[in-house]
Formats: sequence, structure tokens, C-alpha cells
Amino acid sequence: MRNSIRRAPKVKPMDKLTRRMREDAAQIRAEVSPELDARIRASLEAAEPVREETPKPAPRAASMWWWSSLVGATGALAVIVFLNIGSETPGPAPTEVVDSAIPPSLNIQRAVMTAPLEQELENLESDLRKAEEALREDLGIFAREEEDTPEGP
Repeated sequence: MRNSIRRAPKVKPMDKLTRRMREDAAQIRAEVSPELDARIRASLEAAEPVREETPKPAPRAASMWWWSSLVGATGALAVIVFLNIGSETPGPAPTEVVDSAIPPSLNIQRAVMTAPLEQELENLESDLRKAEEALREDLGIFAREEEDTPEGP
């Protein structure tokens, strides 16, 4: 089957725009007044051509090397001085021992927190005794049961 859709003829949009711009430009009538023309001419005559500036000579590599060396050495000296300011060399340590030194007072007091711990220790010891008694009873019952059972043929 043939496609029954009709296609529009190809029109380049730039051709249309170009044609319209030419038509519009042909209709423009511009006139320059003698005063405006004189001002434009005077402005053009007063303008000076751009002067090319002569490039400055580049600094010598040797002088840059000397300056950078001087700055580096100054920086190193500044760091050394900064690190050494205020640090005194310690003298010999005193070797005298004072014989009349007062020993610290040894006032030992019971800590307040030990009372709950002592109570907990007593509770644990009591629980341990109860468990030991229960175990002895169980072992005693087990021993009596073995004695009660008759021995086999």
C-alpha cells in the first residue's frame, strides 16, 4: 500500500528569513543629517591609532636565583631563631636530698561503698550454704535409694 499522507514541499527556513530581511531592508529609508555627519567625521579624525607598547626586558635568571637564595636562607634562619627562643638549656639537676621530709599522713577510712558489697557477700555465702545443704540432701537420698534396691542374681 502506498502512504496516502501528503507531504508539504521542503522549504528551507533560512531562505524564507533571508527573503523577508531583504524586502524589509529595501523599505528602510535612512538619511544622515549634516550635523550628525560632521560629528562622526570629527570623532574619526580625533581618534589616535593604538600604539604598540614595547615589551619590558625579562629579569635575568641569575638575579632571580640570587633573590630566591636570599629569601630561602632568611626563612631558614627565622625558623631556627623561632625554635630556639625561650628554650633554655637545663642545668644540672639538684642532687641534694632533704632528710627532714615529712611523710604524708595515712588516715585510712573505710569506703562508704563497701557496706552494700559486704551485705551482698553475706547473701552470696548464705545462698552457697543453702545450695550445699540441698546438694547433700539430694546425694543422701540418692545414696539411700541405692541401699534400698536389692542386688541382682
